[in-house]
Amino acid sequence: MSIQFTDKELALLKVVAKAAAALNTPAFAVGGFVRDKILNRPTKDIDIVCLGDGMQLANEVAKQFHPMPPVSIFKTFGTAQIKFPVVEVEFVGARKESYARDSRKPSVSAGTIEDDQNRRDFTINALAIDLSDAHFGQLVDPFNGMDDIAAKILKTPLAPEQTFDDDPLRMMRAIRFATQLNFTITPETFSAIQKMAERIRIVSQERVTDELQKIMMTPIPSKGWYLLKEAGLLQYIFPTFLQLEGAETLDGIGHKDNFSHTLQVLDNVAANSNDIWLRWAAVLHDIAKPKTKKFEKGFGWTFHGHEVVGARMVPKIFTQLKLPLNEHMKMVQKLVALHLRPISLTKEIVTDSAVRRLLFDAGDDIDNLMILCSADITSKNQVKVKRYLQGFEYVKQRLVEVEEKDKVRNWQPPISGELIMELFHITPSREVGIIKDAIREAILDGVITNDYDSAYAFMIQEAAKIGLTPFK
Repeated sequence: MSIQFTDKELALLKVVAKAAAALNTPAFAVGGFVRDKILNRPTKDIDIVCLGDGMQLANEVAKQFHPMPPVSIFKTFGTAQIKFPVVEVEFVGARKESYARDSRKPSVSAGTIEDDQNRRDFTINALAIDLSDAHFGQLVDPFNGMDDIAAKILKTPLAPEQTFDDDPLRMMRAIRFATQLNFTITPETFSAIQKMAERIRIVSQERVTDELQKIMMTPIPSKGWYLLKEAGLLQYIFPTFLQLEGAETLDGIGHKDNFSHTLQVLDNVAANSNDIWLRWAAVLHDIAKPKTKKFEKGFGWTFHGHEVVGARMVPKIFTQLKLPLNEHMKMVQKLVALHLRPISLTKEIVTDSAVRRLLFDAGDDIDNLMILCSADITSKNQVKVKRYLQGFEYVKQRLVEVEEKDKVRNWQPPISGELIMELFHITPSREVGIIKDAIREAILDGVITNDYDSAYAFMIQEAAKIGLTPFK
């Protein structure tokens, strides 16, 4: 394997080398940048380690450009950053670290490049490129990281117990890299994660969730979730999800393992969408099945209302995971609540009214809902799957036809509450809501068309039923 830099990367590294030489400060490109260049993966940042003051080196590099780019200094961390149009470069002095048992925050002191490589999480991230005049471009690989990249394995530079004890977040990073890169964690390394899984409790939820988000955006995210479960980490970071695991049998009747089913749905969604919130909807769509599971004699297992209960659980789960409580959460909540609706339509005559109501309730999220529901068809019975998918295609066709005709997606009522109050000379009241609801239901049921004149005539009729007449 060789390292191929783009022309811009090479030019930038030479500028760093020139600045380092001017300060008589040896410097190296290190870590993920080197790894990703070897793997031919796209890179957005470059980490530079120098045997001296990283902030001073950053300022010297900035002086090489006209106009001079701004240098961001982070004194607390002893780092500096320059943002270029195509890449961000971070500078830090080489250091060695020691950790207290109850904290991820290290005690830091100046060190050599060897010290800096020793503190790296994995051998594939402990690679460095020498930027000195005498050895420019030479790889510094004390832990045979190149061999591990070739073998597609993840292991720690030092004893894994020490590496993970120093910083337990590295256990999450191991699983994230294994998922992103499709690498295998060595048995010794994975065994250490299993032994030390409980140490993840000292890591902030924000950092844990950041790793989860990166796992979620991989091509096959189920690999990461299975590894989290096998490693023993899932019980600490998301125990509610783990409750989906297992299949129970009574009177010879069993139900499927909802944990593996959910991860199959997740992979199906990932194959069709890069929307991370749609992927979270896949993870959470059956999250309430353990709470709603019942066995009914003569019928079997039921999960009645799991979509409603699951939708109510979404805000709490987002809060626990420190995911944003914004429109993304609301979209996930909506998809969880609606995920049975399109599939139920395949089992009955698809009326215009049912399609209108689905379009009205889903709004702009209808396309994501259909992706989720298609992904939710995971039966091992291929005849059954084929039948469902054929029915699903028909539902999709009907959605297009009804929307073109009735325009109820993100529907706004033709008659406003303000018009009702003005016409009947009433204040905000229960009667206004009754009339508005009646108009909405009539349009969704196809009793009247979705236009002002039809809605106005219907309003007069409904108002009369509750004793209201237009004010003259």
